[in-house]
Amino acid sequence: HQFDMPDAPPPEAVRDEIDIRKELMAKHPELFEGHPLGTRPIEFRPIDPADLFNPVKQAPRQMAWMRTRGVLPDDPRLHQCVLAYLSDWSLLDTATLPHGISYLQHNIQMASLDHAMWFHRPFRADEWLLYVQDSPSASGARGFNRGLIYSRDGALVASATQEGLMRVHARTPPGGSAAHTN
Repeated sequence: HQFDMPDAPPPEAVRDEIDIRKELMAKHPELFEGHPLGTRPIEFRPIDPADLFNPVKQAPRQMAWMRTRGVLPDDPRLHQCVLAYLSDWSLLDTATLPHGISYLQHNIQMASLDHAMWFHRPFRADEWLLYVQDSPSASGARGFNRGLIYSRDGALVASATQEGLMRVHARTPPGGSAAHTN
């Protein structure tokens, strides 16, 4: 058995994260100073992406299509390694959603503390995979996140969990020092 894949628009109907960032860079170049936008080895297409510059509180759930940009050799171990890399993409962000914060804020400290993964069925990381993410809990400056990864035909191919540090620091007043909050 497996959880059913949720309804999602096909990847062809969703914008690539790079295109979304290029549009934001054109509108707000000052926000990207020192953060050049290069090509990435993966395609990541978030469904209904959160506004990272103006975050609002929302449910701790998000979905995205993902795959490598090129074709990979047929070695299943390589595909598992690549999916482990892909599974770290945006998972921790899920726990920030109900708090109306974004990793782009200068006063937030985020880091992965642990990450586990289980492979359930064969898959290819160079074919579209739907990444369904949720965060059932965040407290004590830590967020717990879960991810289910489906092949395009609806097979649950892998699951991931991650606990991450999410610490928001008070903004530094002029001439003062910042204290952190949990």
